[in-house]
Amino acid sequence: MNYGFVINTGNCIGCHACSTACKSENQVPLGVQRTWVKTTEQGRYPDVTRHFQVTRCNHCANPPCVRSCPTTAMYQRDDGIVEFDPDVCIGCKACIQACPYDAIHIDPDSGTASKCHYCAHRVDVGQEPACVVVCPEHAIIAGDMDDPKSEISAILATKHVTVRKPEQGTSPKLFYVNGNELALHPTAKAAGESFWNSDVVTHHHGPAPEMGDASHKLPGTDGTAYHGAQLREAQDQGAPWNGPIQFGGTAAEQMSQVVWNAQHDIHWHWPIPAYIVTKAAAGGLVLAMVPLILGSASASGMMVIALALVVALMVATNGLLLYDLERPERFLFLLIRPQWRSWVARAAWILTGFTALSSFWFGVELLAYVGWVSPGNLSLARWFFGVPLVPLSLATGTYTAFLFAQAEGRDFWQSPVTPVHMLMQTFYMGALAALTVGSLVGLGDVTMERFQNFGLATMGLSLVLVLFGEFGVSRASELAVRAQREIQWGAWKHHFWGGLAVGLVLPMLLILVSSYLALPALLAAGAGLFAYELAFVLAPQQIQNS
Repeated sequence: MNYGFVINTGNCIGCHACSTACKSENQVPLGVQRTWVKTTEQGRYPDVTRHFQVTRCNHCANPPCVRSCPTTAMYQRDDGIVEFDPDVCIGCKACIQACPYDAIHIDPDSGTASKCHYCAHRVDVGQEPACVVVCPEHAIIAGDMDDPKSEISAILATKHVTVRKPEQGTSPKLFYVNGNELALHPTAKAAGESFWNSDVVTHHHGPAPEMGDASHKLPGTDGTAYHGAQLREAQDQGAPWNGPIQFGGTAAEQMSQVVWNAQHDIHWHWPIPAYIVTKAAAGGLVLAMVPLILGSASASGMMVIALALVVALMVATNGLLLYDLERPERFLFLLIRPQWRSWVARAAWILTGFTALSSFWFGVELLAYVGWVSPGNLSLARWFFGVPLVPLSLATGTYTAFLFAQAEGRDFWQSPVTPVHMLMQTFYMGALAALTVGSLVGLGDVTMERFQNFGLATMGLSLVLVLFGEFGVSRASELAVRAQREIQWGAWKHHFWGGLAVGLVLPMLLILVSSYLALPALLAAGAGLFAYELAFVLAPQQIQNS
């Protein structure tokens, strides 16, 4: 069996019966939707056409949400239905970022992921999904696409159908007959400040996106252009207006608008950029100190301070990740029932191993410093902890790049340069942290110079990777291009350019003056990296996928 949907948009009258039936059948809370009717208008009064598009989970044959889920809360049944289990969901939102269709949301009541599940409880007893039953125009057809006698198979064999975003390679099984291009492509027309029957409740969690080519204009005798909330204020004040509201600059855009869609939210916020900074510093500091200390048998205050800083940074890292979970009390599910294709699950084991080993090593170094561990045992312990911590440090610094790459709903994150760039971030944050520790304990000038040169080299390479790698090459998709422009020249430009200036240029200048200015250089690098990553993480999420 292979279940799918066909939506005959020519039959849909926009009554929203499917949406209300879905809410009633599945007890969907207010403010979120499993099924909704995207509504668009084209034309100029009085020749205006309104189009309706039933929108929901595509039940993809190749669902990226399933691969990204770390606890198998999101899974694919043998009959092709993509189902979810709220009892094991930890609320990490990885499935939301992996979905290219904005089809998954966080249930405000349960704090877990939720979406259309094809009314699986009805299908299992031989009934059709609730939305199919209530549709007065038979615009929604559901059934087994592998059954040649089914209605859905007959339609797919005889009608021209389209799907949303076929380029994503997800093989969606939600097909549209007479699909409208404006509705199918989420970036064809940006929504305004409000819809025709409600206010937009989008939360940007950062600078509001610049309106750009989607700005609203009131074409009047004075040619004045109004943007966003100014539009309603201008109308209230009687601004000159001799026609309908226009959108953008081209003739096609001026005669089209999105008048209703599901509300869009951002799900990964400031804790993600913050933990990128803390784990980079922790992993990099271990990489800097391990080669320096292996083979030595003398207790060292430098190692005690360095490892204390590593442990503190990892406590902050794990705390930020727990804070970002909607169900943090379930975090142990990452360890006791991991889904190994998910980089969130892999990350949990990497961070657990790194935190545990560095904490035990810190304890041994502290005991050796007060004379409770013999030099021979200390040397053995350093090899025991230091050798496995090298690959764990590299993994800690770079795994987020692969986690981002698994978020297939955000095209901008799909860059082969990102892992190398995050490795450079780990190196220079570690070098600056090592310089800071060295300045506190009076590390030798030769070693300080090595850390200084390594920090300068990796910061310079990081700057090159940003300007000529992640932001210096053309992107393959429109969504990635939009995010790149928004970061470099749009609403996030101050975070981007300021982050590079404060996080890379200023620290290089500081340690060029003196390696003993490492502490302000480290603080500047951390602040700049946070600003850069804040733009990197949030800007792509502001682009709607439905």
